[in-house]
This record gives sequence, structure tokens and C-alpha cells, in this order.
Amino acid sequence: MTNLEKYDQVFINAFGITAEQLSGLQYQDIPAWDSVGHMQLIAELEDTFGIMMDTDDIIDFSSYEKGKEILAKPEYQIEL
Repeated sequence: MTNLEKYDQVFINAFGITAEQLSGLQYQDIPAWDSVGHMQLIAELEDTFGIMMDTDDIIDFSSYEKGKEILAKPEYQIEL
């Protein structure tokens, strides 16, 4: 499984959505992505990729696409 597939699967599992819903998905676009859902998403991403995200990055993680940018940062080095 590629890193992108793992990333997608975390969103699908955390929010109970389909892969087709991922593109353009933003924080609070769906009821499941509220503040509690956000922390669940972050925890699952950290577990999946073996990382600990900085608080600023957790706050900035505002969309599916923005998450890709954040995980590509030098401190995480996750190619999606």
C-alpha cells in the first residue's frame, strides 16, 4: 500500500466517507470532521505514519490537500 493509499484510508476510516469525497474536502465540510473528529484524524495519521505532529501543523491541517502539504514537510518527510 502506498503512502497516498494509507493517507486516503485514514480519512475514509475516520470520517466514514468514500474515496470520491476526498478531493476538496475541508474541515467542517462534513459533520464527522468537527473538532473531535479532527483530533481522531490526527491521531490516526500519527499512528499510521509513526510521527508526532506539531501543534501548529495540527491547527493548519484544514483540508485533505493541506494535509498532504503538511506531511511533505521536512520534519515528516512523507511522500504522498
